[in-house]
Amino acid sequence: MQKKILLVCKKEASEEIGGILSQISIPYELTFNARALKKRIKHGDIACALFDDDAFSGRRDPMRFAFLKMLKDSKKGYLFLTSSPSFSVADEASGMGAEAVIVRPYNTREFILRVNACYYRKMRIACIGGGTGLFNLLIGLKTLPRVLVNSIVAMSDDGGSTGRLRESFGVLPPGDVRRNLVALSNAPALMNEVLQHRFRSGGETFAGHNFGNLFLAVLAEIKGSMKEGVKCLGDILNIQGVVVPVTDTRVKLKAMFEEGTVITGESKIDIAEGRHPDYRIKDLWHEPKAECNIDAYTSILMSDAVVIGPGDLFTSVITNLVVEHIPEAIAKTGARKIYVCNLMTKPGETARYGVFEHVREIINYLGGDYLDYVIVSNTKLSEKGLRRYRAKGQFPVKLGNLEKLQEITRAKIIMADVGHETELVRHDADKLRNIIRKMLGIK
Repeated sequence: MQKKILLVCKKEASEEIGGILSQISIPYELTFNARALKKRIKHGDIACALFDDDAFSGRRDPMRFAFLKMLKDSKKGYLFLTSSPSFSVADEASGMGAEAVIVRPYNTREFILRVNACYYRKMRIACIGGGTGLFNLLIGLKTLPRVLVNSIVAMSDDGGSTGRLRESFGVLPPGDVRRNLVALSNAPALMNEVLQHRFRSGGETFAGHNFGNLFLAVLAEIKGSMKEGVKCLGDILNIQGVVVPVTDTRVKLKAMFEEGTVITGESKIDIAEGRHPDYRIKDLWHEPKAECNIDAYTSILMSDAVVIGPGDLFTSVITNLVVEHIPEAIAKTGARKIYVCNLMTKPGETARYGVFEHVREIINYLGGDYLDYVIVSNTKLSEKGLRRYRAKGQFPVKLGNLEKLQEITRAKIIMADVGHETELVRHDADKLRNIIRKMLGIK
């Protein structure tokens, strides 16, 4: 007998939700009665539930609290549906055992992904970062069985095609989001190639622009926000996961260096022009202050595992951690937290950094030592490759003194072959997937 999903909602809402569930052949039944709920939620033919918060008169409705407590005590997963999301509502839902918050008006594809994850008891993994590092991580994780991947993407990029679109149309930066959507896509290879295509001609109007960035900018304008544009492109690509911009706020990344210089703009911080490449970043922040997307907050809060990195330490990773409420979500979640340390140092950002310095900065911007694991590469690189990187002032990130490292973190240090070397040294998608799979006990 196929198990059911129990809809805790009113009849009019159940008709719409039931229509979606029929698309994925999951049977359901409706209840909005305390006695019936208490009886049915414990029954073996119920796999999970969906709780419609909009069905109640308010957060102080005694029937609402009674229903939530029954769902929590059942220890069966359930989804929390609301049209009035807030950080306090998310905290309450998490505390009462909900596995995800779904916000009305919802995206049907994401709704189905979250229902399937709850119904089939999938592991929820939230990935935080940007750039090539996050792209490679997602390429690997999307192939794991019984896993729902949530990608939380940095929104501070202001270089190249992305920067031009930011200035021309006032949109949030599409570049990292587009790469993440492609990474999680099951669309034909040609479609992915089209979205990654960069125009080589077209004068000042088109030359250098990425088609996928232009497409996202169009969708954001049509739908009224980058957040909704991302959902639409996710539908077109039929992505196997959820991609969420970390913030809906248009921001500029700013960095103060140890000698007092303040640099504005992710691309200028990244390329280290006009300053000594060994100067270290003393502080990093956004102007204006960035508040996190509520979907990003709930994806982290209600995850089973959080993977931070890999990627440029400050401009791809920590840029997410200085978004308001992101450190709070990481601190509150009961998920296992994994930091994937970089393979190589970067002039102007992490010159002379070892694993200790990378971990120290992550802990500093998180506001506490919340890490459970740190993955450090022990991939052997060729002498030719090392010479090529030395010429650019880059060196492998060394483990260094393990005892010193363990003075600042309780995390277990995992040494593993997670890199590969072609023209560039990068994290290997398959190797990362395999080590994370082993760490999390995914069969």
